[in-house]
This record gives sequence, structure tokens and C-alpha cells, in this order.
Amino acid sequence: MTYLPNGSAAPPSPAAPTLPAVPPQGAPPPGPAVMPERRSARAELTDRLRSASTTEPGRLRIIGAVIAVLVIAFGAVTAWQMAERSSAADDVLHRSAPLSSDAAAIYRSLADANTAAASGFLAANEESPKLRQRYQDDLDMAAEKLSTAAGASRGSGQSARYIEKLNKLLPEFAERIESARTYNRQGLPLGGAYLRNANDLMQNEMLPAAEDLYEAEKKQLNADYADAKAYPWGAIALGVVAIGGLVWAQRRNYRRTNRVFNHGMVVATAAGTVVLLWLAVGHTFAYSGLSGSYDDGVRSLNALNDARISILQARSSENLTLVSRGAVTVPEGKPKAGEDFYDVEFQKQMAALGDKTKGTLGAAWKLSEDEAGDAPVDRTVFAVTEWKKRHTAARTLDNQGNYDAALAGVIGENGDQSKATGDCFDLADKSLDKAIAHEQQDFRSAAEDGRGAMTGLPVGAAVLAVLGATGAVLGIGRRLSEYR
Repeated sequence: MTYLPNGSAAPPSPAAPTLPAVPPQGAPPPGPAVMPERRSARAELTDRLRSASTTEPGRLRIIGAVIAVLVIAFGAVTAWQMAERSSAADDVLHRSAPLSSDAAAIYRSLADANTAAASGFLAANEESPKLRQRYQDDLDMAAEKLSTAAGASRGSGQSARYIEKLNKLLPEFAERIESARTYNRQGLPLGGAYLRNANDLMQNEMLPAAEDLYEAEKKQLNADYADAKAYPWGAIALGVVAIGGLVWAQRRNYRRTNRVFNHGMVVATAAGTVVLLWLAVGHTFAYSGLSGSYDDGVRSLNALNDARISILQARSSENLTLVSRGAVTVPEGKPKAGEDFYDVEFQKQMAALGDKTKGTLGAAWKLSEDEAGDAPVDRTVFAVTEWKKRHTAARTLDNQGNYDAALAGVIGENGDQSKATGDCFDLADKSLDKAIAHEQQDFRSAAEDGRGAMTGLPVGAAVLAVLGATGAVLGIGRRLSEYR
């Protein structure tokens, strides 16, 4: 420290300024500091895997992870695909098939109500309580089935629109029929006009809507069948790859250690093989059962329902031929112009029915596979054949001006219809009802077999996949312990 003459300390001298360092001649000017580039997690993982794959323990870990993922994926895809197919098979049995049957019942009930109303009109004051009750039962059945179908359709789609339309028109049809009955009891010709008007409502609006509903439900049934029977190719492909990977890993282990079995890998292979075989065999049986239920059940039911509808339509047209008394003819410009419209419709329905070799009856007879199914179809063919003969005789009497005799030939006389066409109609209708009940039983049995073949497969596949993946991991872990 420096002191002044007077003894006080002198202030410190200012420090010399520090000059910046001069870069060497020709050197680039200094720039901002460059941070080292940060590597992505993916790149770091790739490097670690590459580094691990250079050692045997690392390779074993990678092999174990890949096999475990394959086995788990196989089980998951199997469980998912078979759960979907099992659900579709359940829909076939408990939803779409019953809805299709209900739609057919709605059509039959409406057509039969129209037929019963026309028969009662012809009988006038002699209408039997049994026939009146049949008409009312048909209306009640149609209303009940419409309510069931409305609940099952969940308020959406085409089916809901058809159901809404039928629910609206059903009371209107019943009102027109009651007006026809009232005027008919009074002997007024206006009753026939109301009956024809009610028939027009049924034929032009209600039955087409019921047919559209039936076709929509049949389409949904076919879609559920397609989903249930679709082969699980994705699960099978994954199963083959997973088992192939397990076999390769065990072969590699044998070549490096001369050890034939690795208990964990053997368990994994066995579990995967069981799932694959269960999948293939189970779905094959399910496919067979569902195909049988469609070929021997649904197709037969469709033919029988079509035949029964034709019979009901024919009976309605036959009755209306007598109600109209030739007042309604085929318009000009159409085939058979000028002929009785309802008689032409009757002949059309009879042609659609056919016999054992053609028509809906021929299809039903060919699709029936046992005596219990053949017998009611045979009785129906017999009844239809006799019906045609009696109808021709009644038409001949009517054309000759003998209306009362023609009427007796159609609805019977004094409660006796043993020689009337009504007796043939009743026999055909009851026979087809028995045939339909028989085919429905066959359908349910085959469909339940098909659905039952998939029972437990989704859960079983998932459990066995977890067991297989665990076995693979433990088997690889046993090999890894040899390097410690």
C-alpha cells in the first residue's frame, strides 16, 4: 500500500483496461456457441436395440418380447373376432329371425283379416261367431306383432317407418269393415262399396307396407348370417405366425444348446396350438350349424310363408269376386281386359302356389327334408288341387246366373262347407301352419348348435394367450439366467 507524506493512504490507481483477444490472422470470426444436437427417443431406442442384438442375452430378450406380443395379439384378435361372430349368431337366433317371423305373421294376419271380413260379409246375418272371432283375432295379432316389432326396431330405419304406417292404417281398415257390415245387415248395396274400399286400402297400402317390412327384416337376417359365418382369417393368420415364431425360437435354442425342450416355450406352443385348433374347429362347426339353419330352416320358412300368403290372397279374391258380382273388371289395355278383376287375381295366386314341381309349394316341398315336413306340404298340395276344381264349378254356376248356388260352393250352406272351397282353404291354411311350426323348430335347433360351437371361445382364447405369452417369457428368462 502507498502512503502520502502526511501519513494517509493513497487511493488505488485505476486498473488498466483489458483489451479483447485478437484472433489469429485468417481465422474465421467467432460465432454463437453451438449446442450439441439432441437425439430423438426413437433413434436412441434403435441404437440400444442394435447394441443389444450384438449379444446373445440381448437377442434372447428381443425374441421373447416379439413372441409374447405375437401370442397376445393372436389371442386378442381371436377373442375380438369370435365375440363379434358369437354376437351376430345370437342376433340371428334371438333378434333378426324372430323379427322376420313377426313380420311374416303381420302380413298373414292382415291378409287373413281381409279374407275373414269378406267371408263374413258374404254370410251376412248368418256370419258365424267363429268367423267373427277369427277376424278379431287377426286384428289383435297384427297389433301385437306391430308393437313387438316397434320395440325391437328401436325407433329407427326403414322398419320403423313401415310399422308406423301400419299402426296408422289398421284402425282405419277396421272402421271401414264395420261400416260395410252395418250397411250389409240393412241390405244396402253401400256395404259392398265399403268392403271393396277396405280391400283397396289393404291391397294397395297395408299389405305392400307389410311386405316391405318383411323384406327389410329378411335383409337384416341375411346380414346377421353373413357376419356370423364370416371366416376369421385375421386371427388364423396371426395364429400361424405366432406358432411359427415359437417353433423357430425353439429350433434356434436347440441348435445353440442341444436342449430339446424349453418348458416355458413348450407351454406357449401348446397354448397357441390349442387356440388355433379350437378356432378352426369351433368356427367350422358353427358355420355348418348356421348354414344348416339357413338352408333347412330360413329358406323353407320363406317358401312356406310365401305359399300361405298366396293362399290367403286367393281366398280374399275369391270372396270379393262374389261380393263385386262382376262390377270390377280388368282395365282396358291390360292383359285379360274386361274379365272379372278378382277372379284374375285368384288365378294369379293359384299360379304362384303351383304344385310339387313348381311355385312356392314346389320350393317348400323340395326344401323339406323329413316326413314331418313333407306331410303338411302334401296335404296343402291336395287341398289346393281340390280347391281349383271347386272354384271352377262355383264360377260356372255364377256365370250361369245361379248366384246362391255359387255362394254355397264358396262358403258352404247352413254351416256345412264340406263341399265348398272354404273347406279346402281351411285345410291348406292349417297344413301350412303346421309346416311352418315344424321348420321353425328345425331352424332353432340348427341355429343353437351353430351358436353353441362358439361358446367360450372368446374368453378361452384370451386366457390361453396370456398363458402362452407368460410361458414364452418364462422360457426365455430361464435361458437368460444362464448368462448371469
